[in-house]
Amino acid sequence: MNKISLSTLVAVAFLATGCASSVTRDIQIETEADPKANFKGYRSYTWLGSAAIVQDSAGKWEPPRFDADAEITFLIDRELRKRGMSENSASPDMVVAYAAGIDMDTLQIKIDPESGIRTLENVPEGSLLVVLVDADTGVAIWSGMATAEIQENPSQETVKKRLDYAVTSMFKKLPR
Repeated sequence: MNKISLSTLVAVAFLATGCASSVTRDIQIETEADPKANFKGYRSYTWLGSAAIVQDSAGKWEPPRFDADAEITFLIDRELRKRGMSENSASPDMVVAYAAGIDMDTLQIKIDPESGIRTLENVPEGSLLVVLVDADTGVAIWSGMATAEIQENPSQETVKKRLDYAVTSMFKKLPR
């Protein structure tokens, strides 16, 4: 993988969607790793920050008093620590960044199976992108992306389960 800008990866994240039928079944995971990166050599990380692109004027995605950024950071931290990495802002081996994008107003053409008539339906979409960057070179060494249809007015427990599933599934594909 060559140098990839975070904005390019975020743009790609918004192009994919999934089909919802259970709590996590609609979540699609994709990852890409730099084949030249020595993942065993990465022992520490720091945070670049997060980016959120949320178009949810009615507040239908995030339950009241739920902090999705804090939950995503917690989950990524947990997965990196499982791999023996520790946070070190003074001299990290890699930099962690993520972006979440939510659009509750997305429309898609749906075909009625009985009549064959095409109609427009609201199909809220969301993506979570995590990027690991080599701190010395600034080269993206790994990226993971989860995409899904967003459930309106989900419970805090449902959002936590979906985020946990997405982050855990992404990091299962992180080379060791």
